[in-house]
Amino acid sequence: MHDPNGPQRWSTPVGLVTTGWVLTAAAVAWWFAAESATDRLFVGVLVLALAAVSAHATLCRPRLSADRDGVTVRGVGGRRHWPWSAVTVRVRSHRRFGRDVQSLELDGDELVVLTRLDLGTDPQDVADALRAWRG
Repeated sequence: MHDPNGPQRWSTPVGLVTTGWVLTAAAVAWWFAAESATDRLFVGVLVLALAAVSAHATLCRPRLSADRDGVTVRGVGGRRHWPWSAVTVRVRSHRRFGRDVQSLELDGDELVVLTRLDLGTDPQDVADALRAWRG
């Protein structure tokens, strides 16, 4: 749970980010091997999508951090920090594709929704840790 000696951080798992980059590299090789213009177009779009997702997961590390001053969320546009008094922490459950999926909602002056992929762990565990930090 919460470590009183230092901040806590949550991110997309390194293995998943690495897998994204490996798939991007494989798609680039596939693009070079493609013979028709249609195949190159399809694979080129795939390369761009994989590279964008992988770059986002790489650049936005750590995705969420908490310390005694509040919470910080990192995105492509930079970091956003809220003091504890300005943020509400909630866990929402949604039914998707026949299964229950949880997400962590941080509601300050804007709503930030983070999933297990963003956090690398169960959103409920993160919410519990954030509540422990908040005190």
